[in-house]
Amino acid sequence: IGGTKMKKILNQRYSKYILLGIVLSLFPILQEIGIIKSSTITTFGTILFYAIVAIGLNVLLGYSGLISLGTAGFMGLGAYMSAYLTEDMGLPFIVSLIISVAIPLIIGVLVGLVSLRISGMYLAIATLAVSEILKKIFVEFDSITGGFSGKNAGYPSLFGLELNRDTTFIFIVILLVIVMILTDNFINSSTGRALLTMRVSEAAAQAMGINLLKYKLTAFALATGYAALGGVIYVHFIRFSYPSNWNLLLSLQILAVIVIGGVRTISGPIIGSVIVFGVPDLILKQLPVIGSIDGLAYIFTGILIIIVILFYPYGLIYIGHDVKKYFKKKKVNVDELNTNP
Repeated sequence: IGGTKMKKILNQRYSKYILLGIVLSLFPILQEIGIIKSSTITTFGTILFYAIVAIGLNVLLGYSGLISLGTAGFMGLGAYMSAYLTEDMGLPFIVSLIISVAIPLIIGVLVGLVSLRISGMYLAIATLAVSEILKKIFVEFDSITGGFSGKNAGYPSLFGLELNRDTTFIFIVILLVIVMILTDNFINSSTGRALLTMRVSEAAAQAMGINLLKYKLTAFALATGYAALGGVIYVHFIRFSYPSNWNLLLSLQILAVIVIGGVRTISGPIIGSVIVFGVPDLILKQLPVIGSIDGLAYIFTGILIIIVILFYPYGLIYIGHDVKKYFKKKKVNVDELNTNP
């Protein structure tokens, strides 16, 4: 009976997101009692804010068929803006969060206008150019960004409550759950269905009366908004930002998160983020030989990514489905043997 109740709970639309949030929120308690290390909290915080960014890019790539290599630039823009607004201008964190997400979102809409003229690798190059321009701005506007010296920020302050590392981690978990629920609603709405139609065939979408301009701008706005949100969380959790952080490699890593976790899924980017950003620190760097040689852990991560793409091209999110299918088939074979000895 208990198993049936649990199955019903998990089958409810948002239950798995909320359950994931509850489990992750227990990490600071597990650290206090010595089950996990202090560094594990930092690593998982990193995994989660990159997962938020990847969910936004997944909507753009998986549901609308548009590609962007400018993710890192928009993350950096959100990070620097929030750090400047809170540290230099003394604005409340919530106000700086809204502004730091809104401005990159507007720029994302402008980039979306470009997508009406070009597509495919040309759009990818155009978004990469935007990211490189932003990176140059991060270096040159040192009065705001700190230039090569970087920009520091503190933990967030919410409604007069000063957060520390553990409570900031819980705040990130809450934001992740909210983002997953909002994205679930988005992709299961008429907008999500219109994006999927547009991804399959723009000509067919136009014939059905779908406004390409409207939906392309929506997809870019959502992706850049999530990227900026990830950047804000980054700078207030890691508490510093350097121009070198926001490079092409990071954009490619977030793209790899989607491919590994599962395109057109919401939970997939979390799995992909664990593989790309978590496995090197949590597992590979702890191994005797691999962990002792600087950079070798990341080479093994690259090999792991290639293996995953070869054997699970649709993403690791489907492993559970395949395991369930395997045991179900095995059970059927056993039942047949028992029926026909």
